[in-house]
Amino acid sequence: MSKIFQDKLTTPDEAVSVIRPGDKVFIATACATPRTLIMALENLETKPADVHLLHFLTDGAVPRKDGVPHTKYHHRSFFVGTDTREIVNEGRADYVPISLPQACALFRSGRVVPDVALIQVSLPDKHGHVSLGVSVDITRTAVEQARTVIAEINPNMPWTLGDTVIPVDCIDHAVLVDTPVAEYTHPHIMDAISEQIARYVARIIEDGSTLQIGLGRIPNEMLKYLANRRDLGIHSDVITEPIIDLIEEGIVTGNAKTLHKGQVVASYCLGTRRLYDFVDRNPTVAFYPIEYICDPAILARNSKLVSVTQAFAIDLTGQVCSDQFEGEFYSGVSTQPEFLRGSAGSPGGKPIVCLSSITEDGENSRIRPLLHEGEGVTISRSEIHYVITEYGTAYLFGKSIRERALSLIEIAHPDFRPWLLEEAKRLGYVRKDQVLKSRGAYPHDEDREIELRNGTKVLIRPARASDYSGLQDLFYHLSPKDVITRFFTKLNSLSESKAQHLCNVDYEHEMAFVAVTGEKEEDECVVGSSCYYMDQATRLADIAYMIRPEWQGQGLGSCLQDKMIEYAKSKGIRGFTADILTENEKMIKLAYKCTNNVCTSPPSYGSYEVTMMFEN
Repeated sequence: MSKIFQDKLTTPDEAVSVIRPGDKVFIATACATPRTLIMALENLETKPADVHLLHFLTDGAVPRKDGVPHTKYHHRSFFVGTDTREIVNEGRADYVPISLPQACALFRSGRVVPDVALIQVSLPDKHGHVSLGVSVDITRTAVEQARTVIAEINPNMPWTLGDTVIPVDCIDHAVLVDTPVAEYTHPHIMDAISEQIARYVARIIEDGSTLQIGLGRIPNEMLKYLANRRDLGIHSDVITEPIIDLIEEGIVTGNAKTLHKGQVVASYCLGTRRLYDFVDRNPTVAFYPIEYICDPAILARNSKLVSVTQAFAIDLTGQVCSDQFEGEFYSGVSTQPEFLRGSAGSPGGKPIVCLSSITEDGENSRIRPLLHEGEGVTISRSEIHYVITEYGTAYLFGKSIRERALSLIEIAHPDFRPWLLEEAKRLGYVRKDQVLKSRGAYPHDEDREIELRNGTKVLIRPARASDYSGLQDLFYHLSPKDVITRFFTKLNSLSESKAQHLCNVDYEHEMAFVAVTGEKEEDECVVGSSCYYMDQATRLADIAYMIRPEWQGQGLGSCLQDKMIEYAKSKGIRGFTADILTENEKMIKLAYKCTNNVCTSPPSYGSYEVTMMFEN
């Protein structure tokens, strides 16, 4: 080691003795939390008065005695994790609700300037530089702004690449430690609800997507359901251990990334020695300051950027609380606002908020008519796009309050849907005569992508009550002749209640499908629909179809019928019935494609009664 570096070496006690009364002391993040320096600070014989400790997510910043948190200092934290939750809720620490890039701006503005930065870094190289290792995040900004920098020099800290290197000259006092870098793994105990949410999140991630993983259990659990994806990329605030498996299996390659092609890009990491060895001097992994990683303009340059955020509660208008639950603070704002905006601006991007539909005790719905007292709005309703529970997916962006309320009630727990609907009526969010027939989960597994005769791909999916506006739009594109053949009368309009009759079904005795185009849900256009209503006495179901004129003649009707038959058979339905106008040759031809057992009655009042019995 150079003489300059040797001159900076000192003991932990001597290093922290330079901290003055009234200082604001920054503590480095997560697995790079400098525990030796913190213990030295806590053990000072004479505590410097009015010292405040500033930090984000930490591990060991609050010492414990007999299982109880014990600290001499007041903490101001940008994140309420296991390290600080007890002292925040007891009023011995303050939670600062601010996103991490804004925290950096706060440091730079002079409003909250760290006087001292306590950090943990790698051994210096021959050029007199050290690496910030596993945590660059807001640490680099704190180092740049602090009057005094005190560093633990740890030979076990990996040397990471990107923008992680600082000169030894930036360090005022150094303490040599030779301890393992703190390790962290997400709990592997996942309940059935979280598993289902993770599956739903994974199913809307396309090949070539770039992922933000986040800290939550569900985003990390989601990774194991991506085994059949190709050329995924990572641009995330944090990376965790499961990405190694995805890289080794060739699922994460970064080859489709439009920014930092071929590289995993993050600001800090949480894991075990396996992850630390993986990132050590690895040119395919780059760490950058949080201000760069989370800049919405930078994020939007990634195509198909998927951001996954966990929440504690959401109201029927789409307001999300993700840092507070029943009056207690949990987690923090972190990087949610920036990633939501960045993924929204990304071509093909998907901003996702996920949450369980009910509380752990099963007593309350996490989808609320209104957020409760003690549940602040972390994410405004205008920022919300996808919301996912174990009962399905709702897309809210650009939707009215009525459409939002219906969509969220449809993915709420069935036990709470009647109550939520009544509350939505009371609040004026939906019509007084609104009903919802579905009592179970939205049948995502029935989604089918089909290719028409002209090569165009269309998604056929189960209809939702909130599809009524799409069906109204479809109706107004029908020709007058199509209206008569579908409804047997000349209709000039399709009211909301009539449109809902075509899509608001129970998925058991009634079923409806819509054929939609568009690369994402926000671009969806309903180009065809089908529905059936079963007579429980005969177990025969009456069917009907609508297809936009420009999509007719391409086989869409046959595809909708095939899907209806498949679903109907799974529900024990014996066959279909239909009244068809005698001049509706297309519909008659379609009926005869249904099965080999078709019976047509003699024409009466210009129409046939057609029965299509399924084969056993």
